[in-house]
Amino acid sequence: MSLKIDLHVHTSHSPCSAFLPVRKIEQIALKRGLHGVAITDHNTIAGALELKSLARQIKVIVAEEIKTREGEIIGYFLSEKIPAGLPVQETIREIRRQGGLVSIPHPFDTLRTSRITREALEEIIADVDMIEVFNSRDVFQKTDMEFVEESKKCGVIPVVGSDAHQPWEIGRSYAIMDEFETPQDFLAALRTAQFVAKKSPIWVHIITKLTRQFK
Repeated sequence: MSLKIDLHVHTSHSPCSAFLPVRKIEQIALKRGLHGVAITDHNTIAGALELKSLARQIKVIVAEEIKTREGEIIGYFLSEKIPAGLPVQETIREIRRQGGLVSIPHPFDTLRTSRITREALEEIIADVDMIEVFNSRDVFQKTDMEFVEESKKCGVIPVVGSDAHQPWEIGRSYAIMDEFETPQDFLAALRTAQFVAKKSPIWVHIITKLTRQFK
C-alpha cells in the first residue's frame, strides 16, 4: 500500500501556528486523503508526541524544526527535544544520537531569514538525509538545481513539504511512498517516492504574522 505523507506540519505548539490544535490534525489529514504527517514544531516535540498518543488512523513522525546558530534544520524520528541555539554540527550529532534523520527546510527561499546559511549548508551537506526542493510557503523560491544534483551524489533525497501552519494548508504538498516502520525504511521509501507540490496563497503569511502577535 502506498502512503501519502505530509513531511512538514506545525501545530499550536509553534508560536506561529496558534490556531492549529493537535486534536484536529488527524481529522484534517484524513479528509485530505493523507495517511500520515510529520509534526515539525519549532524547537519542541511536545505537539508531535501529543498527536502520536492521540492518533488512531494515521502515522505520526515525531520531528522538530530546530533553530541552530546557522539557521533551521529538521530532525525526524526524535524521542527527545533538542534545544535551540546550538551549532548546526552539534545539532546534527544530537539528531543522530537519537537515531534520527536530518533534513534542510526551505533552503532556497530568499525571503526567509531563518533559512540555513549557504556556507553552513555546503559544510554539512554530506551529513544530510533530505533537502526541501519545494515548500508550499516559499514566496520567492529559487531552487539551485545544480547544488541539489551535487547533493544527490552524497545520498541526499530531494523532498517537498507543505510547511502547514493553518488547517487548510495541511496536505498542500506531500510524498506518495511505500510503507515504513523505521527511519531507514522511511529513507528507502523516499528514494522511490512520488511528490505532489502545490503552492499556498501568499496571504497565509499575513495570517501567520497576526497569529504570532496574538500568541
